[in-house]
Amino acid sequence: MTISIWRYSHLALAVSSFVFILLASITGIILAFQPISEQIQPFKSADFETITVAETISTLKQTYPEIIDVQIDANSFVLASVITHEGDSKTGYINPKNAQFIGSKLEVSPFFQWVTNFHRSLFLKSTGRFFVGLCSFLLFLIAVTGSILILKRQRSFKKFFSKIINENFNQYWHIVLGRLSLIPIIIITITGVYLSLEKFDFLPTSNTTHNIDFDAISVTPELNIEDFPVFKNTQLSEVRAIEFPFSDDVEDYYTLALTNQELVINQFTGEILSEIKYPLVAFYSELSLNLHTGKGSILWSVILALATANILFFIYSGFAMTVKRRKSKLKNKYKKEVCEFVILVGSENGSTLPFANVLHEQLLEAGKKSYITELNSYTTFNKAEHLIILTATYGQGDPPTNATKFLELLKTTQQPRTLQYSVVGFGSYAYADFCKFALDVDKAMQTKFKQFLPVFTINDKSVDAFKQWTNSWTEKIHVPVQIAEEKLVAKPKLTNSLTVVHKTDVADNPDQTFILTLKAKQAKRFVSGDLLAVYPANDYRERLYSIGKVNGHIQLSVKYYDNGLGSNFLNGFSLGSTFKARIINNAAFHFPKKAPHVVMIANGTGIAPFLGMLNANTKLKTVHLYFGLRTSESYKLYKSQIEGYLKTQKLARLELALSRDTNNNYVQNLLLRDSEFMAATLKNKGVLMLCGSLAMQNDVLKTLELICEKHQLEGLHIYKKNGQIQLDCY
Repeated sequence: MTISIWRYSHLALAVSSFVFILLASITGIILAFQPISEQIQPFKSADFETITVAETISTLKQTYPEIIDVQIDANSFVLASVITHEGDSKTGYINPKNAQFIGSKLEVSPFFQWVTNFHRSLFLKSTGRFFVGLCSFLLFLIAVTGSILILKRQRSFKKFFSKIINENFNQYWHIVLGRLSLIPIIIITITGVYLSLEKFDFLPTSNTTHNIDFDAISVTPELNIEDFPVFKNTQLSEVRAIEFPFSDDVEDYYTLALTNQELVINQFTGEILSEIKYPLVAFYSELSLNLHTGKGSILWSVILALATANILFFIYSGFAMTVKRRKSKLKNKYKKEVCEFVILVGSENGSTLPFANVLHEQLLEAGKKSYITELNSYTTFNKAEHLIILTATYGQGDPPTNATKFLELLKTTQQPRTLQYSVVGFGSYAYADFCKFALDVDKAMQTKFKQFLPVFTINDKSVDAFKQWTNSWTEKIHVPVQIAEEKLVAKPKLTNSLTVVHKTDVADNPDQTFILTLKAKQAKRFVSGDLLAVYPANDYRERLYSIGKVNGHIQLSVKYYDNGLGSNFLNGFSLGSTFKARIINNAAFHFPKKAPHVVMIANGTGIAPFLGMLNANTKLKTVHLYFGLRTSESYKLYKSQIEGYLKTQKLARLELALSRDTNNNYVQNLLLRDSEFMAATLKNKGVLMLCGSLAMQNDVLKTLELICEKHQLEGLHIYKKNGQIQLDCY
């Protein structure tokens, strides 16, 4: 519930102010280039930081008969107004070392003046200034509520900048850029509010009126200007302005404006006649102006431009996520009181809702009465016989926003009959708490209802995995349901152009498996363990293959099926053929560089990423490979590559399981045989990596559970959470 409050606050603030924020952001980006255009001018002296006021004034006095004033701006440009020997008035930038003019005073271009006025007041004068100031404050609140949402997601301040998984483009970059832009945006908003308050006279004004006893002013002992202590001990970089005496009268004096105070100085003796410290409000006003505009710093101006550009992206991505959630709105044909099937959904960003909606629609088409609602809306269902729960997990194992009340509602809500239930969890292996909330729900449901199917978890919104669960569920319940994949998978942009550089013949392998080697234009964009997504029919249907990166190329191990959509597509290519695909980062299955040693477990279709990881094992980390195939003939396809790794010690040990040879060994048999080694691996923080078919995964995980029980180890879920068991099976 807390997350909902902050999310709705975040959204409400954005909706109420986005037009003003949009206009302010666009003009802000433009204005960020004004200080940059000033800074690149060659008007700053190379010796500026070391020159004293005494040197500058002395040089000016020697060069010009009369000096009006000297000003130093935020760019450290020295602007002097003088009267020349010819009697002409001249104003421009000088070199303080030799008093020579080096450029005319910079004037703000009409374009920047127009944009500045629009940025400050929208051409609405005081009314516009008020709304701009108000929107600065609202943007500050948006940044604060956004930060709170990230903290809720990450669960602690320490993890605020921890890595998050890219499951959705808009959500991922909204968070990543939000964290990177947070401090600049906070500074922009606070300074914007401060400057608005200053314009409306809400801040105290500073008084710099000097009280000078003119009767006490003396002309002795007279000193040369370069000997004035205050001028000798003051660097020009500390000065904002110097006003020179109008005449030689003793009542006229130097006014020296420093960064923190203003001094009145006797023009004859160098005595300080009056000294006024600037109040903090003056300091904050100048600081706010410089921080808000970027004056005096190219780097800060660029940061402001980037942060402001990010605000435009936040507007787009925030509304895109909101529209996506609303598009997935749940609709019902029947009232809950008459439905036998009830689908309960838990979703954070709306990505789980399409799966639930597709199942709901198919049940209706099959003539069943189905009701769909959020987990937070759990209540009494009078005619219900089956509960189907589809839920994601938020952040570090928490319930999603629309499921925060469910576990409490489950305790207090009574059903008129004992229901059968099934739980499907959606998550990503990249998170330590993979599908934790779904597992928590299943555990709670077991105390009240009858489990119809074991809890089923789905990685990265896999449509194939969802179809697998649906088939199991419909077979058991005897209801014909056909999942409409086109509603779940949108055809993405294929950004990677690939060329076939090597391909083995399917006919040469008894298992009809072939190796395909592809050259990618951007070799640095992928690593072994990432996924290659191909779209054979040029539609929504996606096929994923685990990537091995060998010598900069993509290597795939593909099992050919006569009617296989993906395998037929890939097998149809010859040397030199090109096609486009999508490479998906799969950080949860990259080689664990910090593990003391690694055990790789694969069958023929899962060996490719391991061959790539072994190829990259130049530091000779201890790696053991348990490899399951049918026959020794099957092994010939990989033999030269694997034996090469054994010879170079990139692979420490190979254990080959041949299921159709004399011993009829499966990988799980070898794991059970080496149970002490497997147990020691888990105890000593080693990592087990498993890649291949789902059938093999299920058998291997059952074996590992037996090993854990036998050796009194933690449950497998603990090792999965710790990243010691990594899975990539489809």
